[in-house]
Amino acid sequence: MQRGLPQKRRLKEVRKTIAVSSAKGGVGKSTVAVNLALAFARQGHRTGILDTDIFGPSIPTLLNLSGEPRLSENNQLLPLSNYGVKSMSMGYLVGEDAPVVWRGLMVMKALQQLLWEVEWGGLDVLVMDLPPGTGDTQLTITQQVLLDGAIVVSTPQDVALTDAVKGVEMMRKVNVPLLGMIQNMSVFTCPKCNHSTHIFGSEGVTQACSKHNVPFLGDIPLHASICDDADRGKPTVVAEPESTRAKAFVDIAETVAKKVGLEHTS
Repeated sequence: MQRGLPQKRRLKEVRKTIAVSSAKGGVGKSTVAVNLALAFARQGHRTGILDTDIFGPSIPTLLNLSGEPRLSENNQLLPLSNYGVKSMSMGYLVGEDAPVVWRGLMVMKALQQLLWEVEWGGLDVLVMDLPPGTGDTQLTITQQVLLDGAIVVSTPQDVALTDAVKGVEMMRKVNVPLLGMIQNMSVFTCPKCNHSTHIFGSEGVTQACSKHNVPFLGDIPLHASICDDADRGKPTVVAEPESTRAKAFVDIAETVAKKVGLEHTS
């Protein structure tokens, strides 16, 4: 162990922990993360999702959940659940419209509570939705938590890929296994004429994967329903389970499950 660094440890009662990162805001990372979690649950895994974005939590909206978590007999936070997935987020601990106007010390204290003071009750897999960037929060998580792997989400355009590659290199520096990259918003198909258009470019992520020796996990299309499903708190994997859009998430989840050693139980 490097001198001065904390020893990594597993989250209590969690078999596998997977981080979903983007290093760039606005690329649909949280929507991808929650749909992957729902896909794991659909495969029969006991699944949870941890929203580690202190300033801009998205999971309460995506899972249509609200209210303050109860405490267990051990004074631990009890997750809120919907669609068969347990979840924890700073969004449950502060008011819906209340901004988190905190300096670094308070942010780190809240993060420690989310990491180590939640009673998950036994999970096969926990999806950890990381905030954008490569700063204190990401560094704390990757240095303290024994992660089974990380996924980096990006859109195909260069402005997103530049930061996504920084996210890839960060994971390598902190010795977190890279499971691969996902190309979100890859292609738009017109619902009226069925013409497909690569609005943000076509092969940006696949080229970045090839250049930086990172596995390519798959494409998620740009579709209005994915956004609408997320906004109404019923993500695509549960709202339209037989759609090609849901299948894209499920296929990636199956690939990731194999990479981290999760057995298919459904």
